[in-house]
Amino acid sequence: MDGWETRRRRDAGDHDWCIVRLGARGIARGVDVDTSFFRGNFPAAFAIDACDLRGTPAADTLLRAAWREIVPRAVLAGDSHNLVAVEQAAPATHLRLRIFPDGGVARLRVYGEVVADWDRLRKRGDVDLAAVEHGGTVIACSDMFFGSRHNLIMPGEATHMGDGWETKRRRGPGYDWTIVRLGAPGTIRRVEVDTRHFKGNAPGACSLEASRDQQTWTEVLARMPLQPDTRHLFEDEVNAVGDAAYARLNIFPDGGVARLRLFGRPR
Repeated sequence: MDGWETRRRRDAGDHDWCIVRLGARGIARGVDVDTSFFRGNFPAAFAIDACDLRGTPAADTLLRAAWREIVPRAVLAGDSHNLVAVEQAAPATHLRLRIFPDGGVARLRVYGEVVADWDRLRKRGDVDLAAVEHGGTVIACSDMFFGSRHNLIMPGEATHMGDGWETKRRRGPGYDWTIVRLGAPGTIRRVEVDTRHFKGNAPGACSLEASRDQQTWTEVLARMPLQPDTRHLFEDEVNAVGDAAYARLNIFPDGGVARLRLFGRPR
Protein backbone atom coordinates (compact mmCIF):
# COMPACT_ATOMS: atom_id res chain seq x y z
CA MET A 1 0.00 0.00 0.00
CA ASP A 2 2.23 2.71 -1.42
CA GLY A 3 0.04 5.73 -0.68
CA TRP A 4 -1.46 8.00 1.95
CA GLU A 5 -3.44 6.23 4.67
CA THR A 6 -5.04 7.70 7.79
CA ARG A 7 -5.87 6.02 11.06
CA ARG A 8 -9.37 4.64 11.68
CA ARG A 9 -11.72 7.37 12.87
CA ARG A 10 -13.91 6.65 15.86
CA ASP A 11 -15.52 10.12 16.07
CA ALA A 12 -18.74 10.51 14.13
CA GLY A 13 -19.29 13.31 11.65
CA ASP A 14 -15.67 14.10 10.81
CA HIS A 15 -13.33 13.29 7.94
CA ASP A 16 -9.67 13.44 6.87
CA TRP A 17 -8.08 15.72 4.31
CA CYS A 18 -4.80 16.77 2.72
CA ILE A 19 -3.70 19.84 0.74
CA VAL A 20 -1.66 19.59 -2.47
CA ARG A 21 0.19 22.49 -4.08
CA LEU A 22 -0.08 22.06 -7.85
CA GLY A 23 3.11 21.97 -9.90
CA ALA A 24 1.77 24.93 -11.89
CA ARG A 25 -1.26 27.17 -11.56
CA GLY A 26 -3.98 25.82 -13.80
CA ILE A 27 -7.52 24.70 -14.44
CA ALA A 28 -8.37 21.13 -13.43
CA ARG A 29 -10.46 19.25 -16.00
CA GLY A 30 -10.42 15.80 -14.44
CA VAL A 31 -9.04 13.83 -11.50
CA ASP A 32 -8.06 10.24 -10.79
CA VAL A 33 -8.38 9.20 -7.16
CA ASP A 34 -6.44 5.96 -7.33
CA THR A 35 -7.12 3.45 -4.53
CA SER A 36 -4.94 0.67 -5.97
CA PHE A 37 -4.11 -2.03 -3.36
CA PHE A 38 -6.48 -0.48 -0.81
CA ARG A 39 -9.12 -3.22 -0.70
CA GLY A 40 -10.49 -3.24 2.83
CA ASN A 41 -9.33 0.19 3.93
CA PHE A 42 -10.23 2.66 1.19
CA PRO A 43 -12.40 5.73 1.91
CA ALA A 44 -16.12 5.44 1.34
CA ALA A 45 -16.24 8.75 -0.54
CA PHE A 46 -14.22 11.81 -1.48
CA ALA A 47 -14.57 15.45 -2.52
CA ILE A 48 -12.10 18.01 -3.86
CA ASP A 49 -11.82 21.75 -3.20
CA ALA A 50 -9.58 24.35 -4.84
CA CYS A 51 -8.14 27.75 -3.99
CA ASP A 52 -6.00 30.30 -5.82
CA LEU A 53 -3.16 31.77 -3.76
CA ARG A 54 -0.01 33.18 -5.34
CA GLY A 55 3.44 32.55 -3.96
CA THR A 56 4.12 29.88 -1.33
CA PRO A 57 1.56 30.47 1.42
CA ALA A 58 2.15 28.96 4.84
CA ALA A 59 -0.05 26.18 6.21
CA ASP A 60 -2.06 28.51 8.46
CA THR A 61 -2.81 30.76 5.47
CA LEU A 62 -4.05 27.77 3.49
CA LEU A 63 -6.29 26.67 6.33
CA ARG A 64 -8.00 30.08 6.26
CA ALA A 65 -8.19 30.25 2.45
CA ALA A 66 -11.43 30.66 0.51
CA TRP A 67 -11.86 27.08 -0.72
CA ARG A 68 -14.42 26.27 -3.39
CA GLU A 69 -15.70 22.79 -4.14
CA ILE A 70 -14.85 21.59 -7.67
CA VAL A 71 -15.71 17.90 -7.24
CA PRO A 72 -18.79 17.20 -5.09
CA ARG A 73 -18.78 14.27 -2.72
CA ALA A 74 -18.65 11.02 -4.71
CA VAL A 75 -18.47 7.33 -3.82
CA LEU A 76 -15.08 5.62 -4.11
CA ALA A 77 -14.35 2.08 -5.27
CA GLY A 78 -11.49 0.17 -3.72
CA ASP A 79 -8.39 -1.00 -5.59
CA SER A 80 -9.49 1.11 -8.59
CA HIS A 81 -8.84 4.20 -10.66
CA ASN A 82 -11.72 6.54 -9.80
CA LEU A 83 -11.93 8.96 -12.74
CA VAL A 84 -14.12 12.03 -12.33
CA ALA A 85 -14.54 15.02 -14.66
CA VAL A 86 -14.40 18.53 -13.23
CA GLU A 87 -17.39 20.32 -14.66
CA GLN A 88 -16.75 23.87 -13.42
CA ALA A 89 -13.32 25.01 -12.34
CA ALA A 90 -11.32 28.23 -12.31
CA PRO A 91 -7.54 28.69 -12.11
CA ALA A 92 -6.14 27.26 -8.89
CA THR A 93 -2.80 26.83 -7.16
CA HIS A 94 -3.83 24.31 -4.47
CA LEU A 95 -6.29 21.43 -4.13
CA ARG A 96 -7.73 19.90 -0.99
CA LEU A 97 -8.64 16.22 -1.13
CA ARG A 98 -11.26 15.27 1.47
CA ILE A 99 -11.90 11.59 2.25
CA PHE A 100 -14.91 10.31 4.19
CA PRO A 101 -14.39 9.28 6.87
CA ASP A 102 -10.84 7.89 6.64
CA GLY A 103 -8.77 5.32 4.75
CA GLY A 104 -6.12 5.07 2.08
CA VAL A 105 -5.50 6.63 -1.35
CA ALA A 106 -2.57 5.45 -3.46
CA ARG A 107 -2.29 8.38 -5.89
CA LEU A 108 -4.07 11.60 -6.80
CA ARG A 109 -3.72 12.66 -10.43
CA VAL A 110 -5.03 16.01 -11.63
CA TYR A 111 -5.36 16.64 -15.37
CA GLY A 112 -5.95 20.04 -16.90
CA GLU A 113 -4.45 23.15 -18.42
CA VAL A 114 -1.63 25.31 -17.11
CA VAL A 115 -2.48 29.00 -16.75
CA ALA A 116 0.79 30.93 -16.93
CA ASP A 117 1.18 34.51 -15.73
CA TRP A 118 2.27 35.95 -19.07
CA ASP A 119 2.15 39.56 -17.87
CA ARG A 120 4.93 38.68 -15.42
CA LEU A 121 6.81 36.42 -17.83
CA ARG A 122 6.96 39.06 -20.57
CA LYS A 123 9.01 41.27 -18.25
CA ARG A 124 11.80 38.68 -18.30
CA GLY A 125 12.53 39.03 -22.01
CA ASP A 126 13.11 35.66 -23.67
CA VAL A 127 11.30 32.78 -21.96
CA ASP A 128 10.82 29.11 -22.80
CA LEU A 129 7.66 29.22 -24.90
CA ALA A 130 7.41 25.42 -24.96
CA ALA A 131 7.80 24.72 -21.22
CA VAL A 132 4.98 22.80 -19.59
CA GLU A 133 5.01 25.23 -16.63
CA HIS A 134 4.27 27.99 -19.16
CA GLY A 135 1.37 26.10 -20.68
CA GLY A 136 3.18 24.24 -23.46
CA THR A 137 1.79 20.86 -24.55
CA VAL A 138 3.26 18.13 -26.74
CA ILE A 139 0.21 17.32 -28.83
CA ALA A 140 1.48 14.66 -31.27
CA CYS A 141 4.46 12.60 -32.37
CA SER A 142 5.32 9.95 -34.92
CA ASP A 143 6.36 7.38 -32.31
CA MET A 144 7.19 7.12 -28.59
CA PHE A 145 7.95 3.45 -28.13
CA PHE A 146 10.55 3.89 -25.38
CA GLY A 147 9.84 7.32 -23.87
CA SER A 148 6.83 9.63 -23.73
CA ARG A 149 6.73 12.76 -25.87
CA HIS A 150 5.50 14.71 -22.84
CA ASN A 151 8.90 14.35 -21.18
CA LEU A 152 10.44 16.73 -23.73
CA ILE A 153 9.15 19.91 -22.08
CA MET A 154 9.18 18.88 -18.43
CA PRO A 155 10.98 21.09 -15.86
CA GLY A 156 14.59 20.46 -14.97
CA GLU A 157 17.13 18.19 -16.56
CA ALA A 158 16.38 14.60 -17.52
CA THR A 159 17.78 12.10 -15.00
CA HIS A 160 17.92 9.01 -17.26
CA MET A 161 16.91 7.81 -20.73
CA GLY A 162 13.39 6.94 -19.62
CA ASP A 163 12.94 10.60 -18.65
CA GLY A 164 13.04 11.72 -22.29
CA TRP A 165 11.34 11.06 -25.62
CA GLU A 166 12.66 8.05 -27.52
CA THR A 167 11.39 6.34 -30.67
CA LYS A 168 11.94 2.79 -31.87
CA ARG A 169 14.61 2.02 -34.46
CA ARG A 170 13.44 3.02 -37.93
CA ARG A 171 14.11 0.34 -40.55
CA GLY A 172 12.52 2.08 -43.51
CA PRO A 173 12.59 5.55 -45.06
CA GLY A 174 11.49 8.71 -43.33
CA TYR A 175 12.16 10.28 -39.94
CA ASP A 176 10.48 10.87 -36.59
CA TRP A 177 8.88 14.09 -35.37
CA THR A 178 6.91 15.65 -32.54
CA ILE A 179 4.68 18.75 -32.37
CA VAL A 180 4.53 21.19 -29.44
CA ARG A 181 1.74 23.69 -28.92
CA LEU A 182 3.46 26.69 -27.37
CA GLY A 183 2.20 28.13 -24.11
CA ALA A 184 1.74 31.46 -25.88
CA PRO A 185 2.33 32.52 -29.49
CA GLY A 186 5.72 34.12 -29.92
CA THR A 187 8.93 34.44 -31.90
CA ILE A 188 11.47 31.65 -31.34
CA ARG A 189 14.98 33.12 -30.96
CA ARG A 190 16.99 30.31 -29.36
CA VAL A 191 16.67 26.51 -29.49
CA GLU A 192 18.06 23.94 -27.08
CA VAL A 193 18.06 20.25 -28.01
CA ASP A 194 19.39 18.12 -25.16
CA THR A 195 20.43 14.51 -25.86
CA ARG A 196 21.95 13.86 -22.44
CA HIS A 197 21.82 10.20 -21.32
CA PHE A 198 21.29 9.10 -24.93
CA LYS A 199 24.78 7.78 -25.70
CA GLY A 200 24.24 5.06 -28.30
CA ASN A 201 20.78 6.07 -29.45
CA ALA A 202 20.77 9.83 -30.03
CA PRO A 203 19.42 11.09 -33.37
CA GLY A 204 21.96 11.80 -36.08
CA ALA A 205 20.48 15.23 -36.77
CA CYS A 206 17.47 17.45 -36.11
CA SER A 207 15.55 20.38 -37.56
CA LEU A 208 12.79 22.64 -36.29
CA GLU A 209 9.76 24.13 -38.02
CA ALA A 210 7.14 26.60 -36.79
CA SER A 211 3.53 27.30 -37.69
CA ARG A 212 0.64 29.52 -36.68
CA ASP A 213 -2.08 27.01 -37.58
CA GLN A 214 -0.40 23.62 -38.31
CA GLN A 215 -1.28 24.12 -42.00
CA THR A 216 1.87 25.86 -43.21
CA TRP A 217 5.26 25.12 -41.67
CA THR A 218 8.32 27.39 -41.91
CA GLU A 219 11.88 26.30 -41.20
CA VAL A 220 13.25 27.83 -38.01
CA LEU A 221 16.34 25.64 -37.73
CA ALA A 222 17.84 23.87 -40.73
CA ARG A 223 18.98 20.28 -40.36
CA MET A 224 21.79 20.22 -37.81
CA PRO A 225 23.98 17.30 -36.69
CA LEU A 226 23.49 16.09 -33.11
CA GLN A 227 25.99 14.54 -30.75
CA PRO A 228 25.19 11.88 -28.15
CA ASP A 229 24.79 12.88 -24.49
CA THR A 230 25.12 16.60 -25.29
CA ARG A 231 23.22 19.82 -24.66
CA HIS A 232 23.03 21.58 -28.04
CA LEU A 233 22.40 25.34 -28.17
CA PHE A 234 21.37 27.02 -31.43
CA GLU A 235 20.99 30.79 -31.70
CA ASP A 236 22.89 32.18 -34.68
CA GLU A 237 21.47 29.31 -36.75
CA VAL A 238 17.84 30.22 -35.92
CA ASN A 239 15.83 31.87 -38.71
CA ALA A 240 13.57 34.79 -37.81
CA VAL A 241 10.14 33.65 -39.01
CA GLY A 242 7.82 35.76 -36.88
CA ASP A 243 5.17 34.64 -34.43
CA ALA A 244 4.30 30.95 -34.14
CA ALA A 245 1.85 28.96 -32.06
CA TYR A 246 3.27 25.48 -32.84
CA ALA A 247 6.73 23.99 -33.28
CA ARG A 248 7.68 20.69 -34.90
CA LEU A 249 10.94 19.00 -33.97
CA ASN A 250 12.19 16.56 -36.60
CA ILE A 251 14.83 13.96 -35.72
CA PHE A 252 16.79 12.00 -38.34
CA PRO A 253 16.17 9.17 -38.61
CA ASP A 254 15.10 8.20 -35.05
CA GLY A 255 16.42 8.10 -31.49
CA GLY A 256 16.04 9.87 -28.18
CA VAL A 257 15.94 13.49 -27.00
CA ALA A 258 15.92 14.38 -23.32
CA ARG A 259 14.62 17.97 -23.43
CA LEU A 260 13.54 20.61 -25.94
CA ARG A 261 13.67 24.30 -24.99
CA LEU A 262 12.35 27.04 -27.28
CA PHE A 263 13.29 30.47 -25.97
CA GLY A 264 11.68 33.53 -27.43
CA ARG A 265 9.50 36.59 -27.02
CA PRO A 266 5.81 35.96 -26.34
CA ARG A 267 3.43 38.07 -28.37
